[in-house]
Amino acid sequence: MNGGNVADQRSTVVQPCARCGARWAVQGKPLHWCPRCHGVLLSPAPVDAPPARRNYRWVARPPGRKSHPAQAVRPQSSLETPRYNQIPRWGLRDRVPDTVATPVGRLEALTARLPRLLIATAVIFGVSALAELGRYGILLRNRTRLIQPWLLWISDGAVTVSSILAALLALLTAVALVGWLVQARRTAYAGVRRVDPRPRVELFLGCLIPGANLVWPGVFLTEAVKTGELDSRLLRAVRIWWAAWILNGVLVVAVLLYRFAGTLQVRADGVLVTMWTDLVAAGVAVLTLWLVRAFAGVDLRGKPLTPRRWLPATAPAVPVIAPVRPAAERKSDSAGRAPAEPVGNDEATASNPAEAEHEEVLAK
Repeated sequence: MNGGNVADQRSTVVQPCARCGARWAVQGKPLHWCPRCHGVLLSPAPVDAPPARRNYRWVARPPGRKSHPAQAVRPQSSLETPRYNQIPRWGLRDRVPDTVATPVGRLEALTARLPRLLIATAVIFGVSALAELGRYGILLRNRTRLIQPWLLWISDGAVTVSSILAALLALLTAVALVGWLVQARRTAYAGVRRVDPRPRVELFLGCLIPGANLVWPGVFLTEAVKTGELDSRLLRAVRIWWAAWILNGVLVVAVLLYRFAGTLQVRADGVLVTMWTDLVAAGVAVLTLWLVRAFAGVDLRGKPLTPRRWLPATAPAVPVIAPVRPAAERKSDSAGRAPAEPVGNDEATASNPAEAEHEEVLAK
């Protein structure tokens, strides 16, 4: 046959080429490489052998597709430490997850302004205390001299305006604090994979009803602290705030009782008690801000708190500096012992000049 596909008609055993598909007759020993394209020759098989008797199969490929190139020899791996000419970007990208904007309600928006509300409440109660102090000074002055009407108008206006603003701002701050309490309890119970057992209505009623709001806010905060891992510092902050809150409530009740007084002296004392009540209210506002930031893990100024861990001592304390003893005791202790030989002492070496000179000659 021409073309070299079948070299001899008498031979019925051929070897197909895996690359070009030419079939070469087997005359003696089978070949390994195709004489035309130098491809791999498959195993010998009869020309008319069915597919079941062949030890190879034909694979159809799309037109124009080249065969797989020969595998290159893999170079030996280097023993040097791998390094990059620039920062690799295949795994160091911190992709910020897409957050869905959730609608913010009025209570949440008010709670977000809680630090500013507490600072404003402390300031307005301080101003109210100054106004009450000014009125008390006018009362003392009025015992011997008459007061100008314009000064009385200024004093009455300052007391009235400051007290009204303080009351309204305190109520607004109380609502914001309840919203913060709801969020704080929800976060605390979520840390232990639980749901807050108290509904929101119960929290609002316990914190806003007069009389009951002296007890239940401390209970709600204590439950939030003791839900997860107990933080003694946070629990102490809750107790300090709770005591100041009860003291403020007692002073408010005392001011209300002074309003029903009939004598001038008791009313004057009521002005002084009102001043102290305003000062305590300003202090409670500052303590509340401290408590809110303590739950967030920061101090009153907004700086992160440094954790403190106490460890039990497993060995007796060893003094770093030896205790000082009197000279008489040191002499008595050293009387029964032989003097220690001086090692590297210049005075001892200088006391024996012959040995020193001998050592110097040997050194030279």
